[in-house]
Amino acid sequence: MESAAGRPVAIDENRPASLDEESGAWLRDLRGDGAVRDLAVERLHTLLLRAARFETGRRRGSHPHLRGDLDDIAQEAADDALLAVLSRLDDYRGLSRFTTWAYKFALYQASVKVRRRAWQGREIPLEDEAWNVFASSEALPEDEAEQSELLGAIRDAIATTLTPHQRSVLVALALNDVPIDVLAERLQTTRGALYKTLHDARRNLRRALAAAGYAVGEQREEGS
Repeated sequence: MESAAGRPVAIDENRPASLDEESGAWLRDLRGDGAVRDLAVERLHTLLLRAARFETGRRRGSHPHLRGDLDDIAQEAADDALLAVLSRLDDYRGLSRFTTWAYKFALYQASVKVRRRAWQGREIPLEDEAWNVFASSEALPEDEAEQSELLGAIRDAIATTLTPHQRSVLVALALNDVPIDVLAERLQTTRGALYKTLHDARRNLRRALAAAGYAVGEQREEGS
């Protein structure tokens, strides 16, 4: 892009897009004072509660034992989403309508809270039946000998190349489908730390299997 004088003009890719009238009004009112702001916050909470109820309702069939708790979960999700939206108004870039942007906060909070409530009081399986998929690989039918051999190699690699923490995280997340936010809460760590642990565990497994002669895809060393 060039200026009228023919000189190039830098384009700021982080500059907010042009806001539609409704989104601009939301921002103006939420940043305002007194009754105007109070009314905007109330309207926003109503919107977020509707989104949270939609998400909890969508998950009702997967968690029938939570049906009596879903409205409470939706209320908590809307409350937390409201705080998150208000604290991040400056992050809104105008790439979608403000209501669409805010709606996603409620969907996220509701999904996280449903998963956490579903695991409330349950033991996190770190070394349970799923581990036996590898430990009992020799019991597979003879016509699946190749698969049995590979599973045996995976079992050995998990046992010998992973740290206890990597092994526990891999078993919980990859084998037992424990939600990562639930595991992060139980282990008093962060999602990012668990993602890194899982990444390192899978990388170590691939290296060990490749060294043992198994085709596990292209190996790429970090930093290469």
